[in-house]
Amino acid sequence: MKKESQPRIDFSRDKKSAIKNQRSEILLGAHMSIAGGAHLAIERACSINCTAMQIFVKNNMQWFTRPLSAGEIRAFLDHQQRGQLASVFAHANYLINLAATNPQFHANSLRALAEELIRADHLELPFLVMHPGAHLGAGEEAGLEKIAGSIDAIWRVVPKLKTKIALETTAGQGSCLGHRFEQIAQILNKVREPERLCVCLDTAHIFAAGYDLGSDIAVKKTFREFDRVIGRDRLAAIHLNDSKAARGSHVDRHAHIRKGNIGLAAFRFIMNEPGLRKIPKVLETPKGKELKEDVVNLRTLRRLIASPAPSSRVRQLPDRGIPLRNL
Repeated sequence: MKKESQPRIDFSRDKKSAIKNQRSEILLGAHMSIAGGAHLAIERACSINCTAMQIFVKNNMQWFTRPLSAGEIRAFLDHQQRGQLASVFAHANYLINLAATNPQFHANSLRALAEELIRADHLELPFLVMHPGAHLGAGEEAGLEKIAGSIDAIWRVVPKLKTKIALETTAGQGSCLGHRFEQIAQILNKVREPERLCVCLDTAHIFAAGYDLGSDIAVKKTFREFDRVIGRDRLAAIHLNDSKAARGSHVDRHAHIRKGNIGLAAFRFIMNEPGLRKIPKVLETPKGKELKEDVVNLRTLRRLIASPAPSSRVRQLPDRGIPLRNL
């Protein structure tokens, strides 16, 4: 009697399908312009298949502006493509410095942050990313105290907002605070309502601040340090930026993925680490109006999902990724 042949199972096809699903589920995107209205940022993000997006809630180089109208809020919340973005959050303007020593500058910072939190809350955004501040010569401890006190003052003015503040790790350029995990942790420990704060980790910033991201082992060690000092439960977002500046330079200069000094090990880890799957990841790399650079960077990041780390016997050219065998 002829033995029936068993159906052949194509495991490679199943694996490819699983990787494709994983790539589509990951919260990945870029910072988008709100030119013409915040609702247009949604269209820009969806046009390049983002599942996450960061925006400014107003002109990022302007202290104050008029409040959002009811129509502007509805245009954003009710946009037909809004559901395609699983995560949308905001970034505060770059003028804000909660450690400012000049009284008027500090007062402007408090008012501007409060108003931006209100705008973000109206748009139902979960958090507003903010650089902690620069002590401008007053010293690290005095700066951290002033930042914590300023945050407490903000919450007294807007006590019922749901939008949180996400403290961003910095490169430590000049007197900027937040370039060590311990500094972020100190702010979290000093404020009266730590539950209203979370953290945004920027890869270019921590690299320029001196953290090692150059190998699989090094990047895992850095994230373990983050978990120990701050706590993974505090991590709300990741800025995926390569760095034009060298490690430990304290210079904040973003570069396109694999065009800077970080290398792919850090980005491969972030894109594949199960514990980071639900954390939104966005690019803040240079780009033009057509978003071509975002498309290239996002493609590079997606290709890292479930891709093996390069063999120790293979050296990668930084620009083309062409392997050269060590003879």
